[in-house]
Amino acid sequence: MNSENRNLILAIILSALVLFGWSVVSNRLLPTATPATTRIVAGKPVPLPQPQADPAQDGPLAARDRAVVLRESPRVRIATPKLAGSINLRGARIDDLTLTAYGETIAKNAPPIRLLSPGGTGDAYFAGFGWTGAGAALPGADTVWTADGTTLAPGRPVTLSWNNGRGQVYRLRFAVDANYMFTVTQTVGNAGTGPVAVQPYALISRTGVSKDPDGWTMHTGPISTIDGKTNYGPNFKELDGAGATGISYSSTGGWLGFGDKYWLAALAPEQTVPFDAAFRAGDGQRYQAQLTNRSRVIAPGKQSSVTQHFFAGAKEVATLDGYESSLGISHLGRAIDWGWFEILEKPIFTVLDWLFKAVGNFGVAIILLTVLVKALMFPIAQKQFQSMAGMRVIQPKMKLLQERYKDDKPKLQAEMLELYKTEKVNPMSGCLPILIQIPIGYALYKVLMLTIEMRHQPFALWIKDLSAPDPLTPVNLFGMLAFTPPHMIAIGVIPILLGVTQYFQFKLNPAPADPTQAQIFAIMPWVFMFIMAPYAVGLLLYWITSNLLTIAQQSWFYSRYPGMKTAPVATIKPAKTPKK
Repeated sequence: MNSENRNLILAIILSALVLFGWSVVSNRLLPTATPATTRIVAGKPVPLPQPQADPAQDGPLAARDRAVVLRESPRVRIATPKLAGSINLRGARIDDLTLTAYGETIAKNAPPIRLLSPGGTGDAYFAGFGWTGAGAALPGADTVWTADGTTLAPGRPVTLSWNNGRGQVYRLRFAVDANYMFTVTQTVGNAGTGPVAVQPYALISRTGVSKDPDGWTMHTGPISTIDGKTNYGPNFKELDGAGATGISYSSTGGWLGFGDKYWLAALAPEQTVPFDAAFRAGDGQRYQAQLTNRSRVIAPGKQSSVTQHFFAGAKEVATLDGYESSLGISHLGRAIDWGWFEILEKPIFTVLDWLFKAVGNFGVAIILLTVLVKALMFPIAQKQFQSMAGMRVIQPKMKLLQERYKDDKPKLQAEMLELYKTEKVNPMSGCLPILIQIPIGYALYKVLMLTIEMRHQPFALWIKDLSAPDPLTPVNLFGMLAFTPPHMIAIGVIPILLGVTQYFQFKLNPAPADPTQAQIFAIMPWVFMFIMAPYAVGLLLYWITSNLLTIAQQSWFYSRYPGMKTAPVATIKPAKTPKK
């Protein structure tokens, strides 16, 4: 076997290790995209059902039908610009809520996302409010409350009341804004002859784990901000292992609840008073987030009130950040798991969102953002090109030095440093753009992965959802054959374009001196094509645009400095022989 074949085989083996190794770790480290929302049939995109978009959807183990359960108790209707549902007067629970601005699929007239469902259904998910205490008759889960209105809407609060017949009257005043925030004021009036001690609480109960993946770059499940620090955990599995006592916290200010990729249900008490909080797990994958205010004694003829906030809706960046400002809820915006690169991700999102609102197409906004990033980095890229060209020019001199001082490493190092100084070349300057582009690329990946603003956004032609993988693949003749290719070979047109642009970009770079490295670089564009195929089309669109701009940029550099493309033959004067 000659050396060329050996290098090729080694390159293929290394590429295969990268491809299959990445497939093993990617779901944990870098989740790819939302599930496919369309399928190409006879060349046309057809919407797919997407049950995982519904965090409170009845599953096969549903105990009872949701519609039946909803009819069993009196209710107060919820009607806002973004929410529809009802409050259950039995138990005073917010347990029926849909997000009218978001559909389950991209199909026209798709049903809205259902966030909350009543107890007794397969995926029960609800918020409840009440009191605990010793020696007092308290409302419970079966208490039927009396409402002073029939519809809860912005500017039209509803108060529920219950008289225990012993002198105490309990009231729950519900108010809601035009977005996703409920304000619940819990009041106890004591008309009895003696004092009563009560402790207000609020809880969120959820059956079933999140249908969205929980990984290193995106947390789903229990989430909280305690004493100014946002905790992306515990996850559901850790909560299962915590036992009946669960995991408890104490704080002044903060919030807690459950987060999915795009949706959030969270409780926030008054931010200036101390409270206790806990996450607990029960049988049948039932999970609970609870906050408890400190106990209070209510004297005869007095009353006591406490206010809780309950967020139930979409994790819209501006909406969450707005509640931080208007209500002072600590770090509610971090319900979106920005991670370490928030300092880059938030500005990138802000620019991308502004471009989207300006042009009206998210794909075009991504292209414009890529152009903007490339323009800002052009001076650095020019320095990188000049450094790479300079290194190529001095390669013959470097080889001569390596041959001359192959047995004297310290001398070789000193001569190499002197060569860099003489030729005014910095070998590290070529790495700087890569070091800058890696965090920018990762930050954009997180923005496109996490933010709901890109969910179900179309681009052009068959691309109806930039947050999902490309559904158009030649493997089934672009949908003309009636079968869905296996995941590993369902390479879409957009990933293929990525591989092609990556190939031409690599071809413009100076060839590596090491033959094995050269073979790996020749194969890697097609390996990347397979690696990136499951990722969101929006991310691939950014990468393809970036590759095209890089190809144009490098072509311009070579045309401007034609002498840099070919390394001249250089010699170094032979070392002087010391006189005897």
